[in-house]
Amino acid sequence: MGKYEEMFQRSIKDPEGFWGEAGQAITWSKKWDKVLDDSNKPFYRWFTGGEMNTCYNALDRHVESGRGSQVAIIYDSPVTSTLQKITYQQLLDQVSRFAGALKGLGVGKGDTVIIYMPMIPQAAIAMLACARLGAVHSVVFGGFAPHELAIRIDDARPKVIITASGAIEGKKTLEYKPMLDRAIEQAGYKPQKSIIFQRSFVKAAMTEGKDLDWDELLKNAQPAGCTPVKATDPLYILYTSGTTGKPKGVVRDNGGHAVALRWSMEYIYGVKPGDVYWAASDVGWVVGHSYIIYAPLLTGCTTIIYEGKPVGTPDAGAFWRVISEHKVKVMFTAPTAFRAIKKEDPWGEFIGKYDLSAFKYLFLAGERLDPDTYHWAHDLLKKPGIDHWWQTETGWPITANCMGIEEMPIKPGSSTRPVPGFAVTILDSNGKEVGPKVTGLVTIKLPLPPGTLPTLWQADDRFLESYLKVYPGYYFTSDGGYIDEDGYVYIMGRVDDVINVAGHRLSTGEMEEVVSTHKDIAECAVIGVHDGLKGQVPVGLCVLKAGVNKSEEEIRKDLSSMIRDTIGPIASYKETCVVKRLPKTRSGKILRGTMRKIADGEAYTMPSTIDDPATLGEIEEALKKAGYAHKQ
Repeated sequence: MGKYEEMFQRSIKDPEGFWGEAGQAITWSKKWDKVLDDSNKPFYRWFTGGEMNTCYNALDRHVESGRGSQVAIIYDSPVTSTLQKITYQQLLDQVSRFAGALKGLGVGKGDTVIIYMPMIPQAAIAMLACARLGAVHSVVFGGFAPHELAIRIDDARPKVIITASGAIEGKKTLEYKPMLDRAIEQAGYKPQKSIIFQRSFVKAAMTEGKDLDWDELLKNAQPAGCTPVKATDPLYILYTSGTTGKPKGVVRDNGGHAVALRWSMEYIYGVKPGDVYWAASDVGWVVGHSYIIYAPLLTGCTTIIYEGKPVGTPDAGAFWRVISEHKVKVMFTAPTAFRAIKKEDPWGEFIGKYDLSAFKYLFLAGERLDPDTYHWAHDLLKKPGIDHWWQTETGWPITANCMGIEEMPIKPGSSTRPVPGFAVTILDSNGKEVGPKVTGLVTIKLPLPPGTLPTLWQADDRFLESYLKVYPGYYFTSDGGYIDEDGYVYIMGRVDDVINVAGHRLSTGEMEEVVSTHKDIAECAVIGVHDGLKGQVPVGLCVLKAGVNKSEEEIRKDLSSMIRDTIGPIASYKETCVVKRLPKTRSGKILRGTMRKIADGEAYTMPSTIDDPATLGEIEEALKKAGYAHKQ
């Protein structure tokens, strides 16, 4: 039995022993009474009776052990031409003072605080300051529409909101304060105060008595110490989209979260204290929470806060410049970012300009990693490109090639095997386990490991309905996929990305894998569109690589032939629309559901997370030209 298999089996058969050992890597002010508390199934709790403080484990502990002069955060902002390095000691000083400022405003244990910030160090300082006081933070992606922010204000009921005057998006300056003011106006609940960090390129107009200046507030603030909290107390709320339109507030606890993230850095990512780790995401998403802020700092790494894009800030070599300049050992980003780089620099000419000798692993997650993008990245970088899969709800990877345990062979299209703690199981629609290579519903046997969501914010019933009642005894991921004979997991996309063509259930994810191998295509999405005869038919939307001049008709013929050869004529793949770009969320997820509604002529709501609303108009025009998108 290999090292991975041994560790995985122990995590499933003896979760208390396994996670009890992992818990030793965290400093506790009071040790737990029970590692796994299953007295109120299916609401499992980890490390009950234990007390600790997440901020202490992320900062004070490292300073006390002599790591104070090590760089904790590298702030790299090509959009403002700023490079700043903050040591653990400096970060502790700033966090303690900001925690003192919040304390002076009456923020304490159990209070909620909304953080509405761009990718700047102050976002991390605000998060850690809340954790220091035992307050519950809820980070809302900077620049979210006022209506969406208002919904979150009403649900989280924050005592204070922390924001910045604005950010630079592309070539435009985005002002946050007017959006915050409109959100507070729309919300039924009114927070007591707003703290504004003024940026040099845009000044926010302050309302006396309600708005407080970040710098002014810090001048008189007294440093605050760490408040011990229960392991089961909430650390943060992170809202994720819900099918009802009302976002779901995913809750993360303190103890299990710290243990799981600290464990994951060493055993999944192969990272040790002192290493430079870069998650190219945003603090507004779960990746930002877990792997820009908490996991690297809990481990004693140097983390990078990057305020820029993979292309255009200034060019398609942006990521290679950051990796080279800061000696990044491990990088984690979304496949979307690499597809954007591949589109601009298909031959990888920028890679050769930089020294990537310190770089060891590239981890990708957030969207399915199509084999073509995997091969492109692997062939050019000559480094392992590792697909891994997880969700906002789980907070850390469900499946991965665990580089700190045992490096396994990579199978393009698979996110490798379940991470210890996650008993991934494929069920059919009747809730019965299926055999190898049979596509079904991806679930995880309960209990989920530490660090995963214990419930939804003030919505236990909704937590049960959404995740646990669908198949009792299992957590329902809403994804479809299969496990092969070697135990490798293949995630084929959301369950609603399975289409029914003349009675045959087919995966659009599988078709995308085929389409993405076409040498001229940089990025694609395949959606199921209503068809009077067959029920649904697949339609491809493709973005061509820079410099490709093929006609839409040529591309259409190529792809139709490729799908027919690989999947078969049953797929009925005939239509392809060539578009300039695909509509995406700010985190890089392609908005397939919205495109499907446009194609079927259904009413849709503009997604609050959309990166550029104009893309939807472009998609509608392309689909109309192909004979779809006519209002019902």
